[in-house]
Parts: sequence; C-alpha cells; structure tokens
Amino acid sequence: MKIRVGFGYDVHRLVEGRELWLGGIKLEHTMGLLGHSDADVLIHALCDALLGAANMRDIGYHFPDTSADFKGIDSKILLRQTMELIRSIGYEFGNADITVAAERPKLNPHIETMKACLAEVMNVSADDLSIKATTTEKLGFTGRQEGIAAYATVLIEKK
Repeated sequence: MKIRVGFGYDVHRLVEGRELWLGGIKLEHTMGLLGHSDADVLIHALCDALLGAANMRDIGYHFPDTSADFKGIDSKILLRQTMELIRSIGYEFGNADITVAAERPKLNPHIETMKACLAEVMNVSADDLSIKATTTEKLGFTGRQEGIAAYATVLIEKK
C-alpha cells in the first residue's frame, strides 16, 4: 500500500455584503469571505491538500479564478470534483486534519455539521475528518478580523 500526505492553506478577506461559507455550510455573520467562488477557505485548503498529496498541482490550476465557469461556484462542487480527480488516478482518502483561524464567528458549535457536510460531499466517514477552530489571540489579519485562514493536512492511499 502506498500512502501520501498533502498540505493545503487558504485565506480570504472578510467583507460586508457577502455570505459566510465555511466547511460547506452557511454561517450567520455580519461579514462574508471575498473570492471568485463562495470563498470557503476550509474547503479550498482541503482541496489543495488533496491535490498536493496526489501530485496534481493545486486548486487554482484545476479551477482558475480567471474562469467564468467558477464565478460564484459552491465550493462543495469543487471538493466533489477534487475527490473525483484523485480517485481517477487510483487514490482514496484516508483522513484529514483541518484548522481554521478566525476570531469570529465562534466555529466550535458548527464543527459537527461541517464534518457531516464534508463527509457527504466526499463520500467518506465523518470520523476521518478532524476540524479544529482557533483564534490568533487578536494578532495579525485574522486577529484584526480582516480575514479567515485555513490549514489542512490529508493522508491518501493508492488502491
């Protein structure tokens, strides 16, 4: 059995007038993330980690923000397509460990819902998805509530 690991990172700016999507679910908040798609940083970091582990470049290569096809797209679609890509070359998902850095909103009450959503989209067990929330103790752009960052590490295995 061949296993591989991948790491992903994404960040988007918080702005007024946008919905806040994280982990595939809409959260109530006064601001949302700015991006070409729905700007779900958690899913984008997860896609990058999966693609990196499979040596398939990155999310921008497969789903460029210069393409009208992806304007406003639900990131769950990108995640589903990413899973299809890695499976098409013989890899299967092992597990993921994801950390989201945000001062607000508080994410802990939503983690189980996010895990269930992602598991359904990816066709995997929610038990194989770890999502953690942290703050940056008011330091940096996340601490100033200018944006949200996400980090993801995944394990995939060749079938």
